Order: sequence, then structure tokens, then C-alpha cells
Amino acid sequence: MADTIQFPKSVGQIALIEELGLKIPPPAIRSKVTSSARKTVTSDGITTEYYPKTYLAQGVYANLKFAMRYEPVDLRVMNAAFSSIDAKLLAEEIGRERTGKFARRIWYLYELLTGKRLELPDAPRTGYVDLLNKKLQYVAKPRPARRQWVNDNLPGNRLYCPMIRRTEMLEAYANQNLDERARQLVRTCDPHIIARAVNYLFTKETRSSFAIEGEEVSNDRAQRFVAALGRAAEFDTSSKDQFIKLQNSIISDPRYAASDYRDRQNFVGQTMSDYSQHIHFIFPKPEDVGELMNGWMNCLRDIEQAAMDPIAVAAIAAFGFVFVHPFEDGNGRIHRFLVHHVLSKLNFTPDNILFPVSAVMLRDLGTYNRVLEKYSSSVNGLIDYDFNADQTITVNGTTAHLYRYWDATEFAEYLYACIAETIDKDLKEELGFLEIFDRALRATMGIVDMPDQPASLMVRMILQNNGKLSKAKRDKFAELTDDEVLAIESAISAVSGRGD
Repeated sequence: MADTIQFPKSVGQIALIEELGLKIPPPAIRSKVTSSARKTVTSDGITTEYYPKTYLAQGVYANLKFAMRYEPVDLRVMNAAFSSIDAKLLAEEIGRERTGKFARRIWYLYELLTGKRLELPDAPRTGYVDLLNKKLQYVAKPRPARRQWVNDNLPGNRLYCPMIRRTEMLEAYANQNLDERARQLVRTCDPHIIARAVNYLFTKETRSSFAIEGEEVSNDRAQRFVAALGRAAEFDTSSKDQFIKLQNSIISDPRYAASDYRDRQNFVGQTMSDYSQHIHFIFPKPEDVGELMNGWMNCLRDIEQAAMDPIAVAAIAAFGFVFVHPFEDGNGRIHRFLVHHVLSKLNFTPDNILFPVSAVMLRDLGTYNRVLEKYSSSVNGLIDYDFNADQTITVNGTTAHLYRYWDATEFAEYLYACIAETIDKDLKEELGFLEIFDRALRATMGIVDMPDQPASLMVRMILQNNGKLSKAKRDKFAELTDDEVLAIESAISAVSGRGD
């Protein structure tokens, strides 16, 4: 029969989508059987795994087994497939090999995702098998399921479970030990410099986070957000009330202060020249937000306790929150706040230090927006909606599954890149600048015993102008002779490494 099959032929999860006509985003890893040898091909961000003919799988159950054996599990595919197949036929297939490890994994996953029980007696006593292959995906602490003898190591739950694939990029970042790199940087600095840098880093993060939203932040709101960042590790992500209080503290107009999750359909759109709206992203229906947030909270609790990679946890927490978009306003700032919550709670950042991740995002908003669009573009075409005369939209059908199970891999890769840059650039530059500034200030005071304020001003001006006091600023220090100014410039250039 294989000789009559046209190759390459889809197998695994992409075959389930094709055979069952599933309306969901395709998985990141797509498997095909071909007449050639085993190989991996990546093109335009899509990875195709080619297998020889001996791996051929035909029929729904065979492709389910292939997926559980060889592929990173995509819960959107599995959930949609289980909703489309005949439960009785699936039970018959599983019943023929009830002790088989792939059969038991399919069986457990079916009952978990659908909430329905297959007409099968409990599996006979045997060894536990992990649901997910930890070599292919990030996993949580196993939770034993006695009925199928399966260890549920999903990084989430039935109501909410993003997945992260293991990639070369993530493994490379993890091997860089960025947390230890940051601690070593801090250990080499004078404690007084660290204390001064902290205030700058918290303020920089606050202003950058608001700037991403196109907002100028008032001093009062900035102070509230800085205070919240200072308590990020202790923030209770299981408390709806805590999120409401945080949202209330950071929005600019009290009329948009939340008292509950949103009750309106949100979307991101762009007004065109004919006043129509070009829809970029549609958020979950308001009636789905409560359940999604409950699932998100339980997911975050479990993965924070599971010794998972802190950056992976932060990506799931932060991007997952902003995709659910539980409030009318403030979601973006809370999304970035959650990065700091996770990194601080899981002891990734040095004590009392904050990585100004938002500053990295702000420096390259194009990349940040493209990362967000990766998700929005994958689901937009799958949502049926009506655009109403009052510029609102009405979403038709069921859409919660599109936000419940998603691939967070590229978001973890992006966040890792941001963390690496903020350590190597923002943190290093700020600590280095303060050290140079202090040395330059001492050198200046050694030449002329000036009051602190004008001395500091002069040092800043000279450092900002590559070691020279500009002619336009010379009259601010009219009391100094030209020889004194030249001596100060020379001393500052020496300590800053800008001398000849």
C-alpha cells in the first residue's frame, strides 16, 4: 500500500489537522514521511521533520501515536482533534493496547482536555510514563494519574496551558548563566554605587514601560509604579483583587479604573482613511476572561514551583496575561511588571536589582511588535466576528481554546534576548557610568574644591561631551580659570578612558 501513497505525506499533528479539517493554527513542528532519508529543514520560521517510509502513519489513531512519540505536543491540535473524533472508536483503539505507553498518554490527554471519561476500565498496574517528553518540551513537576499510570508533567492545566519547545537558542541562552553573570557584575561594584544604580534602573523601567504605550508618566504615577516594582516578588498573582489594585494604581484616568475584569469585547485596531477599522488582534470574549484568568493563575502557581527555567516561566506569565487582556486599560504595563515579578520571585535577578527589560523593548519596538504579531496573526483568521456600526465588534462562536493553549517558545526566546541585552548593556553601562562619574568627581574636586552641585554638573557636561566642556556651557563656570578647566578636562578624560 505504501507504494501507492504520494510522498511526502503528512504525519502526526499536521496530518490530524488535514484529515479532520481542524480550524486551528498549525504546529511549529510539522512532520512528513518521504522516500528519502531522515532530515530536518527550517525555512521561513517553519521546521519540517522528514522521516523515511518506515515511519508512515495512516489514520487518526496512528497519527495520534506518532505525535505522542516523536513530536512536541501541541495542545491546540490535540484538543481540537479530540473534539472531532468518535470517543467510542478511540476507546476501542486504546483498549487493544491499554498498557502501551503511547496509548495511555493519548487516553489521559483525551480525558483531561475534554473532561469526558472513555468507556475503559482503569489500566492494570504498571510503571508510570511521563505525559510529555522533557527532551522536546519544558515540563512541570509530575502529577501522577493512577487511572492511566501517567505522570502529568504539563506546564499548566486543562483551563490554561501554554507550551515551550526546547530549541537550540533556548539551550544556548540557558547555558550562559545570565543570572550569575549579573550577580558577578554586582559583586564587583561598590555598594554605594549599587544603591544609586537601583533608583535609576527602577525609574528607567517605569518610564520605558509607559513610553511603550505612548504615554508620558507623571511623577505621582511613576512613584506608584516604582513602588509596585519594588514589591514585585511578593505580588500575589493568585489574587484578582491584587491585580485590580495594581491596575488602579497605574492608569492615568481614574474613570478607567477597574472594579472587575472587563465586560466588553476588546480588540486592537487601526483607523483607516475611510474611518473603517483594520483589526490587528481580537482578545478573548469577556465571558471567557474569568475562566482563562483562573487557569492562568493556577498555571503560574504550578510552574513557579516546578523549578522550570525562570525566563520560560516569565514568558508564559507575561505574554499569557497580555493575550487574555483582562482589563480595559493597563494590561501592557502589568504584562511587563509580571516579568519582574517572576524573575525576582525565582531569584534570577540579584537582590534589590531590577533589569530594565522595557528599555530594551522600547529601543527596538519593531521587534517587540513583531513578536506580539506572531501570536495575533496565528489566530486572527480563525475568529469569526461582526464589525458593528458603533465601531465595536461581536465575536461569534467559541474562541477560548485559541488563548488557552498556545506555543510560547518564540516569546521565551525573545525574552531571553532582552534579558541578555539588559544585563550586558543597561546594567553594565549604568554601573560603569556611576563608577567613572565618582572617580571623575573626585578628580575634579582634587583640582578645585567646588561645592557638590556645580562640580557634579560640570562632570556630567564634560562626560556627555566626550571629555570637553562645550563653549556654550563655559559661562556656567565663569569663576574657573581656563587652566583649571583644562586640568579638569584632562583629569576626567584620564579616568573615563578618553584621554590620549
